[in-house]
Amino acid sequence: MNKIKVAVIGTGYLGSLHSKIYSGLKDCSLEAICDIDKTRLAQLSQELCVPAVEDYRELFGKVDAVSIAVPTSLHHKIAFDFLVHNIHTLVEKPFTIDLKEADSLIRIARAKKLILQVGHIERFNSAFSSTKEFFKDPYFIECHRLSLFPNRSLDIGVVLDLMIHDIDIILGLVNSPIKRIDAVGVNVLTPFEDIANARITFKNGCVANLTASRISDEAMRKIRIFLKNAYISLDYRNQQAFIYRKTASGISKDALPIEKEQPLQKELSSFLDCVIHKKEPLVNGKVARQALSVALKIRDLIWKNQKRFS
Repeated sequence: MNKIKVAVIGTGYLGSLHSKIYSGLKDCSLEAICDIDKTRLAQLSQELCVPAVEDYRELFGKVDAVSIAVPTSLHHKIAFDFLVHNIHTLVEKPFTIDLKEADSLIRIARAKKLILQVGHIERFNSAFSSTKEFFKDPYFIECHRLSLFPNRSLDIGVVLDLMIHDIDIILGLVNSPIKRIDAVGVNVLTPFEDIANARITFKNGCVANLTASRISDEAMRKIRIFLKNAYISLDYRNQQAFIYRKTASGISKDALPIEKEQPLQKELSSFLDCVIHKKEPLVNGKVARQALSVALKIRDLIWKNQKRFS
């Protein structure tokens, strides 16, 4: 079988990770990396012994698939151009800056029967994928996603940067329409919200409370899922999971078996598998659009509430 010819657009933090992983996967051949930052591009090109290009349009007709890891404002333009030229596309999260752009990419991918995947990496985290069978009919979900100030992804706020991961997970867990969303947040170091809290109430009664911050002095990526007579605690960062059960004498705590793996490698391998076997991605455009829609509502509520107090 011929290897899938891939390229990576963007050689920042995430793009460099994509490039390094692709260079080691047996199902693909990393044909090129692309960036407008000549210094960064040259360094990674030399490190990986991979051709470098400064204009992504040079890759049309030369690759089968592409990863796009550029600022969010450029996602639609670059992804659309690759899809138009019949190239399977993985776009890092957040999918696009608005729903109109998301719909545009979904339509072109569907019309051309191309794979369109969005990089919601926690779907491939073993802490989640190894334990999701336990998550039946949650009553309450609590998420904490905290990070040090990143000095990247500063063209968007913390809702689209971090919280959207947990929004995607929650929408996959709760089989019910949303009844109400409440949200608050503040900007501290950027013009965008740097810390945010949202409460999502579903029509079936389930409630999800989400907190995201990129100005914390500690890193944390945890979710607790409360079920009938039990709750599950997941630590995405350390790939650990525990289940707490009600017993006659109190509460028992048991570790759930998890085989630790590299989530991004699983994500990219899954993308290649979808391209090879023409399979629907775990996070396709439609799924990513749903998470984006909720994230945008939360973001807009935050700024609407801020105006009330300004």
